[in-house]
Amino acid sequence: MATFKPMALGLVIKPFANPEQTLRMVHDMGFPTCFLSLDQYLGNFTPALAGQYRDLLARYQLTATTVEVVGPPPLEWNFMQGPSTIGVVPPKTRAARIDALRQVSDFAKLVGIPQVQTHCGFIPENPGDPLYPQAVEAIRTVAKHCQGNGQDFLMETGQETPTTMSRAIHDVAMPNLGVGLDTANLLLYGKANPVEAVDILGPHVRSVHAKDGLWPTDPYKFGEEVLIGKGLVDFRQVFAKLHRLGYTGAISIERETSGAQQIEDVKQEKLFLERIIREVTA
Repeated sequence: MATFKPMALGLVIKPFANPEQTLRMVHDMGFPTCFLSLDQYLGNFTPALAGQYRDLLARYQLTATTVEVVGPPPLEWNFMQGPSTIGVVPPKTRAARIDALRQVSDFAKLVGIPQVQTHCGFIPENPGDPLYPQAVEAIRTVAKHCQGNGQDFLMETGQETPTTMSRAIHDVAMPNLGVGLDTANLLLYGKANPVEAVDILGPHVRSVHAKDGLWPTDPYKFGEEVLIGKGLVDFRQVFAKLHRLGYTGAISIERETSGAQQIEDVKQEKLFLERIIREVTA
């Protein structure tokens, strides 16, 4: 696989429908890296599939930095059912989610991908909540499996405050446990401004989703994801702080539109972020 410079741009992709076409598109758009969202392969992570991805990544000179699964269902992305359906916090789906993360970790090892990421869920802010130690143990179980495969396990920001995530990292106490910083999710879930979040989580950040958004104004629904540069994320400050901390990972654009509009949005976002990264790292 190719190598990449610190803060190299990449794209979050779901390549299930046509892996070759998707990876070719990432290459043709000028990205050196990609972040693979692979829920649709759950239960089918075969050695043959791993070989296919290894070959395609080499053919298109791409580095897959991270793999992610969040399933299996049910998953309700809102404030009302989200706490009981997302991540490894809900007891009903915890075992299945741990199994899914083990599956994708083993797949990633075959492909040569060094990081596994997921939403761990609405980790309780109250460490006295019975769900808190259960979540910590579940995260530790996955981190140990990833450690055995030579990988980092990353908790994606969003459902919990940065302080709660920091406490969980401390309590899990695994050296390969880190943070996947999603710049918009902190706003969309109403948890933190990403600039200040880096002050708390920065040393643990090993992956970044570049995404923009707005605070939630409807108490039942997450905030709105918007085109990078049109929301409230101050990318210059976020990247400058990460650069000062010595961040060497990729910056993966995540745009939650689809089709031709998504491609046009990503092209625009790529130019916007390239300029900021050049200035921050100069």
